[in-house]
Amino acid sequence: MTASTTRRSTAARSRIAAVSAIAVAGALLLTACGDQTTSGSGTKEKDSAATSAAPLADKLPQSIRDKGVIKVGSDIAYPPVEFKDASGKVVGIDPDIADALGKQLGVKFEFENGTFDTLITGLRSKRYDVAMSAMTDTKARQDGVDSETGKKVGEGVDFVDYFTAGVSIYTKKGDDQGIKTWSDLCGKKIVVQRGTVSEDLAKAENAKCLKAKKGKITIEPFDNDQQAQTRLRAGGADAGSSDFPVAAYAVKTSGGGNDFQLVGEQVEAAPYGIAVAKNNTELRDALQAALDAIIKNGEYEKIIAKWGVQAGAVTEAKINGGS
Repeated sequence: MTASTTRRSTAARSRIAAVSAIAVAGALLLTACGDQTTSGSGTKEKDSAATSAAPLADKLPQSIRDKGVIKVGSDIAYPPVEFKDASGKVVGIDPDIADALGKQLGVKFEFENGTFDTLITGLRSKRYDVAMSAMTDTKARQDGVDSETGKKVGEGVDFVDYFTAGVSIYTKKGDDQGIKTWSDLCGKKIVVQRGTVSEDLAKAENAKCLKAKKGKITIEPFDNDQQAQTRLRAGGADAGSSDFPVAAYAVKTSGGGNDFQLVGEQVEAAPYGIAVAKNNTELRDALQAALDAIIKNGEYEKIIAKWGVQAGAVTEAKINGGS
């Protein structure tokens, strides 16, 4: 997460999913699994057939209808949002939602793995058609602004918002170091994924700690969240932070539930969005229509319930709802 990449975010706002949902989330997350792609037509010749089978196919740009594929940039190491199962298959909340969207649009969503902080760059260079990776919809990302410097770094992206989540802190189980809130991190070390809202929050809190002369927060960023968890598990830090669904999943599954514990409550509730290039409004609007369709037909609700994250569900597809 560089100039505006998080999970994750560079400006501020993460995701929500109520703390009360932890128990439900854990139980369901352990058994969940999802599909990576959808079925649909892949050639011009099949266009009419795809349209009849997929009610919203005609809303897509012709170039994507011709390919039959939407290329998705994603950091596939963020369970339960997107990750690879034991067989190497891409599974999670995002792939399942993408599969349902593809059925409406008559195309496959093909996930390509990339480092989170390079996804928007890949979108700008047209390596991907969209970025879908638990990415927080923020004003900074919409405007292409670096949230730390305030400088313009690109043309920005549009988001189709599909979930909401907050940021959580977790520690080694039975050793919370007295940490209950972000202000308790003064003088301590925290591990985070680079470019995320968690990193942004840690930097902002560190500034407060230094101003109050309460001791520096040592922030150690990693390319992915699993590396940060490994560091904390080995005793290399006092705490870690990530989006609530991810933190809750790690608490439930790592070491059979014996490695970590959540501390305090979620902060910075904000939407996850599917990022689309600013000049690709036709694709953006097609995705919005497809998301609204699966919300109305109940498919979205089934997916969210499958992964035990109902508290983060949205009731309509919004464009650029983040701030």
